[in-house]
Amino acid sequence: MKSLSVKNVLLFCFLITLIISCKSDKKEVDSKTEKVKSEGNIVEMPSNVINIITKSMDFTTKDTITSGWNTFKYQNLSYETHFFLMDKYPEGKNVEHTLKEVAPVFEEGMQLINEGRREEGFAAFGKLPEWFGDIVFSGGSGLVGPRETAMTCINLEPGYYIMECYVKMPNGKFHTSMGMAKPIIVTTEDSGNSPPEATINITVSNDEGITYDKPMTKGKHVFSVFYKEQRHHENFMQHDVNLVKLKDYASIEALEKWMDWSDPKGLITPVPNGVTFLGGVNEMPAGSKGYFYADLKPGKYALISEVPNAKEKGLLKEFTVID
Repeated sequence: MKSLSVKNVLLFCFLITLIISCKSDKKEVDSKTEKVKSEGNIVEMPSNVINIITKSMDFTTKDTITSGWNTFKYQNLSYETHFFLMDKYPEGKNVEHTLKEVAPVFEEGMQLINEGRREEGFAAFGKLPEWFGDIVFSGGSGLVGPRETAMTCINLEPGYYIMECYVKMPNGKFHTSMGMAKPIIVTTEDSGNSPPEATINITVSNDEGITYDKPMTKGKHVFSVFYKEQRHHENFMQHDVNLVKLKDYASIEALEKWMDWSDPKGLITPVPNGVTFLGGVNEMPAGSKGYFYADLKPGKYALISEVPNAKEKGLLKEFTVID
């Protein structure tokens, strides 16, 4: 829900053609597949982290956290792909309002889409309450595969949040409806933490899609993700960044299609063959920055946003790490 987080549902953004570019040392890098030699990076891992554990359809973590910069260590111990997204709620609204006023609308809309009644399904989202448009989607991890762990650092303002995952079960039901919607209170007390030092800087914009300033190399990295701009796409989604490890037989076309939740087969268990999600930074308002950690082993990868036709919009970037 982007199901729960599909903000400003009445906004449609069509006809976007973006050109993906990635520069290193001010020289253009191949926009489809980049191959580079390994490089050693010294990455300091934070000791002050907030642990999140998923064993099934749950988030086990703190109920209250400090504001400011926080690093989340998300351990997905389940057998399905998940993520977490922090939704900052407007004053006076809470998880009970979500379960009563928001979740049923998404279930109705998705059911109609699954039945092949796409136009009726999208029209059903017009039943969302007016306050839903005031939710601020404030980052979190990208998609995380089964038995994988992701580290994400984001800056949170004080307030009432819902931590959610809206990947779909094989029957099409959103994980939010199965228990993955946990209230979190972010206090006025500042964490006192500082953001990490990035080894590679990613920028996401409307005109250039996903770009980054250095070649992707073997070893440990801290990626910064700066949302220079945001916009809504045909499935109501805004930009996010997900790191994906790809087997040689993995289909980029299948991955791209799967990333669209509004497709009956999109964002649903199981993921496409040969695809493992390794985290990233979930969507944030324009001007925001988040960080994620990754240890890149030799092989094929992609960075991708959860939007339709990501490749033509510059929001799908393939690269290969060489030993």
